[in-house]
Amino acid sequence: MQPNHDPRPRAGNRIRSILVLLALVVAGTAIPGDAARAESNGGVRVLPLGDSITEGTQVPGGYRIGLWQRLAAAGYRTDFVGSQFNGPAALGDHDHEGHPGWRIDQVDAAITGWVTATRPRSVLLHLGTNDVLQNYNLASAPARLSTLIDHITAAAPEADVFVATIVPLASASQETAGRAFNATIPGIVRNKVNAGRHVHLVDMHAALNTADLIDGVHPTAGGYDKMAATWFAALRAVPGSIGEVGGGNLLANGTMENGTTDWAPFGGATLSSVTGTVHGGTRSLLATGRTASWNGPGQAVTAKLSNGRSYTTSVWARAQSGTATVKTTLAVTANGTTSYVRLTPDAPISAGGWTLLSGTATVSWAGALSAATLYVESTSGTTPFLIDDASLQ
Repeated sequence: MQPNHDPRPRAGNRIRSILVLLALVVAGTAIPGDAARAESNGGVRVLPLGDSITEGTQVPGGYRIGLWQRLAAAGYRTDFVGSQFNGPAALGDHDHEGHPGWRIDQVDAAITGWVTATRPRSVLLHLGTNDVLQNYNLASAPARLSTLIDHITAAAPEADVFVATIVPLASASQETAGRAFNATIPGIVRNKVNAGRHVHLVDMHAALNTADLIDGVHPTAGGYDKMAATWFAALRAVPGSIGEVGGGNLLANGTMENGTTDWAPFGGATLSSVTGTVHGGTRSLLATGRTASWNGPGQAVTAKLSNGRSYTTSVWARAQSGTATVKTTLAVTANGTTSYVRLTPDAPISAGGWTLLSGTATVSWAGALSAATLYVESTSGTTPFLIDDASLQ
């Protein structure tokens, strides 16, 4: 049945509904302060710590984009923390502690306050590149790194600290200095482990090569994604560092490999299974014949929701032709009144490639829940689009 509303101005009415209480986190709204803190989903706190490579210079968000996507897709609920905030909509949590141009000593001067404020369960430390680039007393750089690790573990003794070797550098002389610095890190980590601290070595240098650098120092998007994969593997190898998988995907046939099974049109639309254009596997889902912008593929999740819980949504989308702006929404009906939760922020899509719609939102309602449907819609127009590899966790 078609909802009796204009999809564009309806957000204010939803929030004011006394029957549905929403605590919403919209990924991709790059603003600081309270908005950044509101992104917390109650998951395991992870502190990305370092310099411009953590911040994502050249590719805003850097490795944090691919790492957050991998964590969400695997069913982990994580909360990136830090005093800094940046990145695109594809990054579901924008908090970090990456400071462009900073050396080890500069980070060390502020680390106790940062760790005390954020209380991380895991710390991802990639630092030392600027010591090499600035040729800053390199002989004592390993000692400075060791002291920094001591300060982190003192402020958060139960945290797992993942210490990465620095990525390659295009300059031959700087790469030589970087390799010499990296060679000391395994011994530093071993000494911390022998002292009973939860410190782990991550060989990030081996994960990239100079072809993965956009400017001789900072990774390309592909290079950052290699970093993401390396961090992800390291975290998964240490039990508890990112918690446990949060119950798996609540969406049936999220991969679309079973055709249109478990999916139905939300409003006026025709759904079909296609094989020519896919994100993963052999099939995706195409929505055509949309008669309004809010029409699209939907799936009932009524029996799968828990009142007051946060959910992370991930859907890959692509326009059949042209462009569109799409989002994922949850229609929640309680006591006969329907309200709408924005699960992912507006994201532009085109026929040129797949775009990840991702976000985290907390869903609450008052009274008896009678229906809940997740669906993908556009902000305007009726452009046909495809979806694939969808999850609600």
